[in-house]
Amino acid sequence: MAELKVDADPGDVGFDAGRLARIDEHFGRYVDDGRLAGWTVAVARRGAVVHLAHRGLADVEAARPVADDTLWRIYSMTKPITSVAALMLHERGLLQLTDPISRWIPAFADLRVYRGGSAANPGTAPATEPVRVWHLLTHTAGLTYGFHHAHPVDEMYRSHGFEFGVPSGMDLAAACDAWAGIPLVHEPGAEWNYSVATDVLGRVVEVVSGQPLDAFFAEHITGPLDMADTAFHAADADRLAALYVPKPGGGLHRHDRMGAAALREPTFLSGGGGLVSTAADYHRFTQMLARGGELDGARLLGPRTVAYATRNHLPGGADLQDFGRPIFAESNYAGVGFGLGFSVVVDPAAGKAVTSTGEYAWGGLASTAFYVDPVEEITAMFFTQLMPSSTYPIRPQLRTLVNQALVA
Repeated sequence: MAELKVDADPGDVGFDAGRLARIDEHFGRYVDDGRLAGWTVAVARRGAVVHLAHRGLADVEAARPVADDTLWRIYSMTKPITSVAALMLHERGLLQLTDPISRWIPAFADLRVYRGGSAANPGTAPATEPVRVWHLLTHTAGLTYGFHHAHPVDEMYRSHGFEFGVPSGMDLAAACDAWAGIPLVHEPGAEWNYSVATDVLGRVVEVVSGQPLDAFFAEHITGPLDMADTAFHAADADRLAALYVPKPGGGLHRHDRMGAAALREPTFLSGGGGLVSTAADYHRFTQMLARGGELDGARLLGPRTVAYATRNHLPGGADLQDFGRPIFAESNYAGVGFGLGFSVVVDPAAGKAVTSTGEYAWGGLASTAFYVDPVEEITAMFFTQLMPSSTYPIRPQLRTLVNQALVA
């Protein structure tokens, strides 16, 4: 089992310990006033953890505190792991980024694009461009999420049972076939729209590798990285944090109807949002990325692949504000582009963020987040279980609090 502990004095790697304490003071107020049940935060530089803190309760009703081994639903922080899986297959020559995905999922061969009308009676036209692997990695495929509530196609997803999950008993292959039968929001490659694209990418990984997604992860990613607690369900219910949503007027409401899904082995292996993990496990994943694809002798990717994946891939160097649809997502839009599975800062001034050009990141529905700053050699992670992630500005606050403590 991976362990996480402070293994360097902050001053030895350019941090002011007193300023790092502001992280705990700030997010401690979230617990004190009832906005969050509890959290874990970890900050590392040059591979050394300089700050690790827990606060509050993993389960309010059971009075169980957050601990080193607390299991968290990481939701969309699954996406970078699935993206790494696809890039590993790319490195082996088993798929090209320009390959049409209909090569592995035939239902995507004859796609139609929404042109107008209602969800019940849409006007469509044949797609002029196939969905390719790079479209899935960059969320430019034209797919969507039912929970967006921003477009008639979103409503079509909901009418087919796709909002925050899939219909009961449906597996990944069947879900992909169903999504292929719903019109695309836009032509592939024409816009950025956060979507089930990474779930479809997970199915591509399955077909290309000949392994179920959970088996591929275990053999090629979580196993080599010693991420023993990272899986598609929580093997130990007593370590799983409870899931919460805000109550109108203040406080938290326990959301077991959705949260209990993490206690069962799923039929649907969601490469877009299905994993449960620990801070120690995900730290190892971020360190692999920060070290150019290798950790403790286990090399998942070549350093050039990591560098290529964590640059902006939006056409013309655009940011999400210019190229994306104005909907909920796990990132700011201004000054932020998108790579092959990660948001990428392209203009800190435009994004009003004190950070480095090239910082890459992502987060999850329950307000978890991570980022890697390759210029300053920093990784930072925040874990809690409050949905939706747009409830509070936790991510920009985390980045600000980390960077204000960097003094050398």
